[in-house]
Amino acid sequence: MATSVNPVRGPAQPELGPSLPEGVRVRILRIAHGDRRAAAELASALTERQLTGLDPLPAQPPVLLRAYRQEVRALPDTTRRLLLLAAADQHPVDTHAFLRAVTAARLDTRPLVTAEVAGVAHATAGGVVFRDPWTRTAAYETASVTDRRAVHLLLARVLRGEGESPRRSWHRGAAALGPSRRLAAELRAAAHTARTAGDPALACALVERAAALSPEPSERARLLARAAADAWRSGDTDRARRLVAATDDDALGGLLALRAGNATDAFDALLTAAVRYADDGQGPARTDHPQHAAVHLLARATEAAIYTGDLRRCREAAAVADRLGIVPPGTLGGLAAAFEGRYDDARDLLKAAAGRCGPGGDPTLLIHSGIAALMLGDHTAAATATVRAAASARAGGDGVIVPQAMEFRAYADFWTGRPRAAEAATLEALRQAYTTGQDNGACHLQAALAMFAAVTGDEDVCRERAEAARSYALARGLGLPAALALFALAFLDLSTGRFAASAARLRALAGFGPGHGHRAIRHIATPHYVEAAVRTGDTRVARAAHADYDHWARTVRSPDDLALSARCRALLASGAEAVEPYRTALDLHASGTRDFERARTELLFGGALRRLRHRTEARDRLHSALEAFEHFGSPQCAAAARTELRVLGEPVSPVRGADDLVARLTAQQLMVARMAADGATNREIAARLLLSPRTIDHHLRGVFARLGIRSRIELVRLLGEG
Repeated sequence: MATSVNPVRGPAQPELGPSLPEGVRVRILRIAHGDRRAAAELASALTERQLTGLDPLPAQPPVLLRAYRQEVRALPDTTRRLLLLAAADQHPVDTHAFLRAVTAARLDTRPLVTAEVAGVAHATAGGVVFRDPWTRTAAYETASVTDRRAVHLLLARVLRGEGESPRRSWHRGAAALGPSRRLAAELRAAAHTARTAGDPALACALVERAAALSPEPSERARLLARAAADAWRSGDTDRARRLVAATDDDALGGLLALRAGNATDAFDALLTAAVRYADDGQGPARTDHPQHAAVHLLARATEAAIYTGDLRRCREAAAVADRLGIVPPGTLGGLAAAFEGRYDDARDLLKAAAGRCGPGGDPTLLIHSGIAALMLGDHTAAATATVRAAASARAGGDGVIVPQAMEFRAYADFWTGRPRAAEAATLEALRQAYTTGQDNGACHLQAALAMFAAVTGDEDVCRERAEAARSYALARGLGLPAALALFALAFLDLSTGRFAASAARLRALAGFGPGHGHRAIRHIATPHYVEAAVRTGDTRVARAAHADYDHWARTVRSPDDLALSARCRALLASGAEAVEPYRTALDLHASGTRDFERARTELLFGGALRRLRHRTEARDRLHSALEAFEHFGSPQCAAAARTELRVLGEPVSPVRGADDLVARLTAQQLMVARMAADGATNREIAARLLLSPRTIDHHLRGVFARLGIRSRIELVRLLGEG
């Protein structure tokens, strides 16, 4: 099988500017196939709208391609024809037919030696390997139309194997001289086959070619919309944007805005599209069933409403669903009811939505099932639904949905006390979100990573990620990630003893609306707000917040929510009156899944018992909390437990495992240390972790200080021994 290599040639490749937004930087490198010279050229030509991620990025570096075309034109005609055949076989559809075509046409492959001498490409047992993708593009574009048509027809002739009909149709379509209804229909059918097989990238190429061959303008626009939808599913967001710009499909425009634009605009476009498809009886690109399309669009509009945290939009979407006679996703009605304080209705609607999480199924609806389970406090069901959503998306070729599922999986991982493992999975999802042009989702994932960093004691990382998320979110009306990032900062303040700062941040979460706060995050934050308020002595607002939280907990009957409500009652009580609520909280935690919060309850209870001079039980509770915090990798909470034990006069062992690197470093420091030991530079580590080089330098200095070493050589030795 022929492939292309993606070298970064030369020791002094130009760097992309530090001011380039991370999502744009990642996509530029993807478009450039990792070639830094091509990436630098593309980046230098970006407009303001492209820099902010609002317009699609350019597809090719013209200056670099011009030089490569001259290089190819200098080769003999026989060599160029073989390179053309190989290029047509590889891109944009990889058909694996080069060797069969060479045999069928009885071509002499010896002229490829000239290409190898020139450093343009070389022959292997599987075909031709180009120096890089841009050389392959130049080999194709320098050929005449007649020669291109000849090689496409040759490749179509030899593609006769089982399952090769879509690729045969592609070459037949590429060889067409002009519009053809027959070929357009053949390409549409081939695209359907590819789509069914879970290959949206192939489907996109086929439908786009069908649009070019269709003689009717209305049919062309419809096919371009279909191609844009396939490009989106394949993760090529820039291509999807270029294609959708040639149509008036507000559904696709709304979907793209949902993932990378203003969430309010996305909501309006998606709701408008849902009404139009339901009223007109015309299915959008995603489906030929208008009712299914309207339900799907309402699901997406719900996501936009969730992102904004805007109650008015939740109500508006629910009213539209009712008018159209559509049963919307349970999350829509459940959110509207919860935001309005109709907790009984919200519970019933969310339970119905959370129950739809069986194997298979529409990944979007599975994500909604996970969101509903999160709101009900069922983190096991939330994790199951989001994992199944990701699996279903991969099976159907919807890889673009995988990071969306991880956005909400992160909450379940956080509450169930798996910050280190969850951080690695969330970081991978962040890369996927940036690569596929889903900057809004990336913002949400950045906020989730800030949350993990707050738990694991990485203060600099927490602040960097939280500020990046809030800056982006506030500019695009994304209330959910903005509020989550603020919560991460508040939790960091709370765990490090900055109680007044924590209370101020958490009090700000009580307001919600587009780009400011979010009711769901306010719910998550209430138990921590009560703790911070008690520490500062100002509990007036906190008592009202707890009353609302307790109402919700008693309605949904989540053991963890009930436990946290009982903990709030204990914190708001005085002296011995707090003991019974604390015991109740721990009994309820035993039936729940939030092990990290159980440990925090034990820490608070241990402190209360110490003040009441119940030394034996206080010691037991605090040792249990300390063990849990060390297991979770939460050094600041562990330090608080050690402080309480020292006040008791209890001997406390040092940070466990003096020879255990995992115990001596934070999660982020350990990751940085391992990459540095493998030889990665600070800039390379920063690119992999999607952080600034300054933060990486700070982490490495912290690693050296904690391990008592002075050089990377010593680090390599230590990690090797560990």
